[in-house]
Amino acid sequence: MSLKPPITPSSQSGPLLSQWGIFLAEGIILLILGCVAIVVPLLAGLVTTVFLGWLFLLAGIIGLVATLRAREAPGFAWALISALLAILAGVALIWNPLQGLLSLTLLLTAFFAIDGILMIVLAISHRRSLSGRWEWMLVNGVVDLILAAYIISALPGSALWAIGLIVGIDLVFGGATLIAMALAARRDS
Repeated sequence: MSLKPPITPSSQSGPLLSQWGIFLAEGIILLILGCVAIVVPLLAGLVTTVFLGWLFLLAGIIGLVATLRAREAPGFAWALISALLAILAGVALIWNPLQGLLSLTLLLTAFFAIDGILMIVLAISHRRSLSGRWEWMLVNGVVDLILAAYIISALPGSALWAIGLIVGIDLVFGGATLIAMALAARRDS
């Protein structure tokens, strides 16, 4: 005879079940912020740019302090260069967020283009081993290339909306996922 309680859905996902209201509230907030970002993508893009600027700046300062304290460590010069580049990137994004938004849009476009090409190559190379599923990888690659082409064709204007729109869409999906999980947890409790 076991002294362990039986495993039930509520005992397997205790924190989610007991805190479903917090997850629901977080999901609703993310959903609202995502909708705002989609409606006002320039503002969302600028906020994202400034936030990334502060992250780079703080990471660079922390990296610089750590590097200077460990001058005898291997790779000191590379660590110093990396920290200084992070500080410069952070200052540049904070100082001129509109120019930073253009830079981030170009970087995002390059990512979509490279990822699209790689997904298409991967899909084609695995079409025999992934029968019935490789087409989804191919579609993913084509969609990435279409997104990259569209953003490039609309430059420089796309820099005003691309980052904010993508952040908004991500927030909407993240919020909707949390809401669905919270409601399912409430139902199961």
